[in-house]
Amino acid sequence: MKRHLISAADLTRDDAVLILDTAEEMARVADRPIKKLPTLRGRTVCNLFFEDSTRTRISFEAAEKRLSADVINFAAKGSSVSKGESLKDTAQTLEAMGVDAVVIRHGASGAPYRLANSGWIDAPVINAGDGTHQHPTQALLDAFTMRRRLIGPDAGIGQDLSGRRITIVGDVLHSRVARSNVDLLHTLGAEVTLVAPPTLVPVGVETWPCEVSYDLDAVLPKSDAVMMLRVQRERMNAAFFPTEREYSRRYGLDGDRMARMPGHALVMHPGPMVRGMEITAEVADSGRCTAVEQVANGVSIRMAVLYLLLGGNEPAVTNPRTEEK
Repeated sequence: MKRHLISAADLTRDDAVLILDTAEEMARVADRPIKKLPTLRGRTVCNLFFEDSTRTRISFEAAEKRLSADVINFAAKGSSVSKGESLKDTAQTLEAMGVDAVVIRHGASGAPYRLANSGWIDAPVINAGDGTHQHPTQALLDAFTMRRRLIGPDAGIGQDLSGRRITIVGDVLHSRVARSNVDLLHTLGAEVTLVAPPTLVPVGVETWPCEVSYDLDAVLPKSDAVMMLRVQRERMNAAFFPTEREYSRRYGLDGDRMARMPGHALVMHPGPMVRGMEITAEVADSGRCTAVEQVANGVSIRMAVLYLLLGGNEPAVTNPRTEEK
C-alpha cells in the first residue's frame, strides 16, 4: 500500500482486497471478551476534524483504541483554528508533538492531499472526508458490507465484487461517498449506476466509470445493492428540486419499491438518514437495510487501514486463503 490513504481511486484491486481481507480478521477481534490488539502500542494517532461528525470520528477512535494506540482528538471548534490558525500551523504543531498518523476531515476538497504532500508533517495521512471530494474508508466499509452479505464472510476472502450491480441513489452532486464508491466499486469489478434528478448529477459525470439513470424504478429489479444518499442541504445554495414530497415520490425508497428489488438485494445508507425523505422507516428498519451493520464494519475497516499503514504490510493473521490464486 501507499504511505497515505487520500482517495479511493489510489487503491489497486490488490490493495482493496488486502484491506477487505485484513478487516475480516479485525472483525473477529470484536467477538472476543477483550476487544484489543497490541499492534499500535506506543503509537500516537491524531483525529483532526474540521467538520462535525459522529459516526466517522467515533469509528476511527474506536479502531485506534482497539489497536492500543494513544489517541488525540482535535476539533476545530474550541481550538486555535477558530482564532484563524492555518492548516499549516496546526500540522506543524502536531509534527512537533510527534504524532505517528493523522486522520483528517475537512470542509475543503483537497485538504488531506495538501497535508500529505506539503512536507509540513512526516506521518501517514488518512482522509476521513474532504468537502465533496472523497471519503475512502466509507467506500471500503460499504464494499466490505456488500462482500459479506452477497458472498459471505469466509467465502469472500480474496474475492472482489466482479459482476455485481450496485445502484447509488440521490444527491450525487454533493456526495463524497458517491464519488469514492464509484471509484472503488469499479476497481473491484462491480457495475455501478447512479440515479438522481438531473440537477443533482455532477458536470463531467460521463467521464466516471459508471452509468447514469433518472428512473429509479427501471434500475431496481436488476440491482444487487441499492445505496441511498442523504440530501445534503448544508452544501446547497439553490433549489435543486421542487419539494421534498416530489423528491421522495421519484427518488425515495419505500416498501413498494423495495419489493421490486431481487430477494437477495440489500439496502444501504452511509448515514445520517433523513427518514421519510430518501428512505422510509419501513425500509430503514427492515432486515435488508445494512445501515447499522455498516457502522460496525466501519470499525473493522479502519482498524485494517491503520494496521496496514502503521503496523505491517501483511494480513493480521496468516491465512492461505488470502493468497492470490
